[in-house]
Amino acid sequence: MTHLNISDVTLSFGGLKALSNVDMKIEPGLITSIIGPNGAGKTSMLNCISGFYHPTKGDIFYKDKKLTHASPHQISNMGIARAFQNLELFSGLSVLDNLLLARHQNLNYSLFDALFFYGKASRIEAENRAYVEDVIDFMELEPYRKSMVGNLSYGIQKKVEVARAMTLAPDILLLDEPMAGMNIEEKEDIVRFVMDIQKERNITVVLVEHDLGVVMDISDRIYVLDFGELIGAGTPEEIAQDPKVIEAYIGEE
Repeated sequence: MTHLNISDVTLSFGGLKALSNVDMKIEPGLITSIIGPNGAGKTSMLNCISGFYHPTKGDIFYKDKKLTHASPHQISNMGIARAFQNLELFSGLSVLDNLLLARHQNLNYSLFDALFFYGKASRIEAENRAYVEDVIDFMELEPYRKSMVGNLSYGIQKKVEVARAMTLAPDILLLDEPMAGMNIEEKEDIVRFVMDIQKERNITVVLVEHDLGVVMDISDRIYVLDFGELIGAGTPEEIAQDPKVIEAYIGEE
């Protein structure tokens, strides 16, 4: 069963087409990568899936739900979470507080319950805290749980950004260049977590990444964009032998 069905998606800004008639099928439980040169439309596609942009034409379905004009909040509630290329964290708060804040949509109790903090409110807060602690343990962030995010290294902050998305308990995780700006050791660390997220948590991963070595090693399926158009789709082996892809992207390396 297709998890995400992206059909004939076009995204225009005035006379500029960021995406042009793009079709993609994201299968459940796999790591699907979207690659292409700078300006190819990769982040624009993630923006369309996550509701930050609405396609000018075409449709996006998640199972039987139409996402084409849904808001980011609605899409997040459906089970699609996103980690951003540019960190979207509160630098003056601790790692723990950043992750607890990401669980705000699960705090479905009344003002009365909140004022007296008993019963339902107390139970839900405890459940959210337990879930966040589990994510901290899974992402190996325990040494930094009470550290201010702004005082952490860039590599650790990127891990916190991925963990923030994980606290939403997604079925699909969108990762926008999670390894950008990292050294080799930090990249290896993030790659390990991406693979664990897929295998141990059974979360479908959609990855935008420039490091072709990483993409070829961990992807089950790859889509290639160039100037907003889909020029290739297939397994890593098929993509590596596609003449259009080699000319547009791999040949640049």
